[in-house]
Amino acid sequence: MVDGVVQDGRRARGDASRRIVLESATDLASVEGLDGVTIGRLATASGSSKSSIATLFQSKEGLQLATVAAARDIFVERIIEPARVQPRGAHRLAALLHNALVYSKDRVFTGGCFFAATAADVDSKPGPVSDAVRAALVDWYGYIEAQLRFAAAEGEVGAADVEVLAFELVALNEQANARSLLLRSDRPYALAAAAMRSRLRDAGAPDTALALLAL
Repeated sequence: MVDGVVQDGRRARGDASRRIVLESATDLASVEGLDGVTIGRLATASGSSKSSIATLFQSKEGLQLATVAAARDIFVERIIEPARVQPRGAHRLAALLHNALVYSKDRVFTGGCFFAATAADVDSKPGPVSDAVRAALVDWYGYIEAQLRFAAAEGEVGAADVEVLAFELVALNEQANARSLLLRSDRPYALAAAAMRSRLRDAGAPDTALALLAL
């Protein structure tokens, strides 16, 4: 029993240390890219020792993969899960786009959207870390398109050019993130939301869905 208590205590301390390090790692990566996420850099940022970080993550690649996974969990928690209260289709789509804009606007990470920042860092590089970032973004793009296709099947939006409209909506979100960081202004988010509403209105989306995109 004593050994079990000791092991549970060690596991809890390890989990707490891991959370602290990954909080620093995700924020750091949003500013400096994943190449900036190193054991030495995080020891300084998180207040943990290099040896403890090395024990937790084994290698720089292991640390970077854990950082991507942690950022993906936050993305799901802040954007995907809240939108699931809305029915599939136009309403969930609008909620997803609204949540994505707010996630960037509220600076959940100092560098805005984690995946926008890290995609530019790894998009032309091979390897497991690039694959992890790519997989997260492919899932996000696919989820947006899936909601549009469901909306089209239900007659909520026109069925033509669903793939193009999904591309445009994601591009507006990404441009709002980039321009806000560059100009240090929240105005791009309002402009992106207005443009999204306009594109969805043109496609025939109901007013009740468009109202979810108000910022």
